[in-house]
Amino acid sequence: MPLCNNKVVDDGTSAHPLQEGKTMVDSLVKVVACYRHLASCVGGCTDSSSLRCDLRQTRERAQVLALSCRNHLTARLRDKTLPDDEKKETELLWVAFSSCLELLHADMCKVFSMVKHFSLASNSTMVQTGIQGGTTEMVARALSLPDLQEASDGTQTSSMEGQEQSQLEQEIAQVDRTLEDMELKVNVLRWTVEAQGLQYADPVSTDSASLALLSIDEEAAERFCDRSQIFMAMILCGVAIFAVALSVCVVFLA
Repeated sequence: MPLCNNKVVDDGTSAHPLQEGKTMVDSLVKVVACYRHLASCVGGCTDSSSLRCDLRQTRERAQVLALSCRNHLTARLRDKTLPDDEKKETELLWVAFSSCLELLHADMCKVFSMVKHFSLASNSTMVQTGIQGGTTEMVARALSLPDLQEASDGTQTSSMEGQEQSQLEQEIAQVDRTLEDMELKVNVLRWTVEAQGLQYADPVSTDSASLALLSIDEEAAERFCDRSQIFMAMILCGVAIFAVALSVCVVFLA
């Protein structure tokens, strides 16, 4: 399902638009991560028509979520009355969203290239990666569809594969245009957005195991520094004694 809606809409019905934006971006991240895993299976021993169907469903869901995220975040960032703290949070979401969309674009290009070399219609020899099991359950969790049925592993013809490749190529071009359009509508410089969250907190907020490892490393570093200082002191004392002895010898011999 291509991203064909270029209007910026925000109905304002949500009482918590910032939280709504976070929820949408989190959902998109989960779906794109699922698509990335599926893309890594193309050309492997688990590649099948079922996997190609899962790829198509996941890609369509990702594009629907991307469209919603773009409309929501664009409307928020273009709102002149938005408070500074909410604007910073929205800019963080925008960077996460745009980075996620770039990953989706890269994985779509990867799938497009891999399908050319590993065709199901021509019974291409797949790489024995050692991966086992299906992907339907993972796709169902990512798409929040508990009743997702596994597609039948039927024969895929060359015409069907060609149509899917043509559709994928069009969707890749559409996502590429969407990324360019996003930069024109919202001017958020990524290097000016400061990362926030628990993962960037001080070491004090980490668990006890991490603190224990940190303290052990500090103690080892202190012991090493003490030994190094003692060794350097001994060398300096030896050099000083040798210099004094040499000067005494020079005085008496002169």
